[in-house]
Amino acid sequence: VIKCKAAVAWEAGKPLSLEEVEVAPPKAHEVRIKIVATAVCHTDAYTLSGADPEGCFPVILGHEGAGIVESVGEGVTKVKPGDTVIPLYIPQCGECKFCKNPKTNLCQKIRVTQGKGLMPDGTSRFTCKGKQIYHFMGTSTFSEYTVVADISVAKIDAAAPLDKVCLLGCGISTGYGAAVNTAEVEPGSTCAVFGLGGVGLAVIMGCKIAGASRIIGIDLNKDKYAKAKEFGATECISPQDFKKPIQEVLVEMTDGGVDYSFECIGNVGVMRAALEACHKGWGVSVIVGVAAAGQEISTRPFQLVTGRTWKGTAFGGKSFGMGIKIIYSDYMSKKIKVDEFVTHTLPFDKINEAFELMHTGK
Repeated sequence: VIKCKAAVAWEAGKPLSLEEVEVAPPKAHEVRIKIVATAVCHTDAYTLSGADPEGCFPVILGHEGAGIVESVGEGVTKVKPGDTVIPLYIPQCGECKFCKNPKTNLCQKIRVTQGKGLMPDGTSRFTCKGKQIYHFMGTSTFSEYTVVADISVAKIDAAAPLDKVCLLGCGISTGYGAAVNTAEVEPGSTCAVFGLGGVGLAVIMGCKIAGASRIIGIDLNKDKYAKAKEFGATECISPQDFKKPIQEVLVEMTDGGVDYSFECIGNVGVMRAALEACHKGWGVSVIVGVAAAGQEISTRPFQLVTGRTWKGTAFGGKSFGMGIKIIYSDYMSKKIKVDEFVTHTLPFDKINEAFELMHTGK
């Protein structure tokens, strides 16, 4: 058993608490990882807020991490101690019917136990002050050591800068994959990206690499426009600057609507606007943001009857979990940006400050 520091969420709506936790050794087909770097994501904040129907407490959150394999359980062949890895919140077993279908990356092998905050055998590897602590998204990267299923790791090059590539564990892969994999953006197309946070920037980067000729960024926070343009946005607008709905503005700006739109916020009203900003006959809108539990999307069916397509994506879509290695090689060959996504680097004990920076859009 390893004793180490972890940021524990004891209950919903309260700040994380830095505690000493005990991390049990890995069982069969499990891997124990020394986490070197982790990022914070709105999904962590969503669960912490209490709005997540799958949220269980006390829990160790975090799902954008990178680290070194410390030890492996019986039967693990994919990685060995000393390997550099990124934990995957959507695993890749390679055996279930989802993994065998090239249209999806939504492996279901350990979905049920993962959703309950437990390892595949139905137990936890974390304890603190004599209490069992739940796992989160199968990764729990807000701990100096974590245990994950062996199908939930991607091995990468030992030379990788872990404080940067941890972002491949969610945000960058999700946004980049939404553009190149789910939407399959074509050269010369016009795109609109709603929400210019980390995921939105990754979508913009994907659209640019796919050859889009016009990429319109939409956000209420104008402080984000310079960064969006650095990533490839050709222009940025705020819905507050117009008297009419933003979808009408975009339809006028683009002679009938955009070819592709992306909702990167998790707001059902914006999801509707993103669909209705698409061009009749061929426009595709991709939902990337995660809305709160129980919320529903709506539009007039005529929007779809007249040839628009509404799609969703998770972690880059298609069979993209294996694609961490592809994205990593794109980063190493300087095809995509990764370092530029990092705005602040903080010590672990300032994790609540990191959440504050995220909530204020900084």
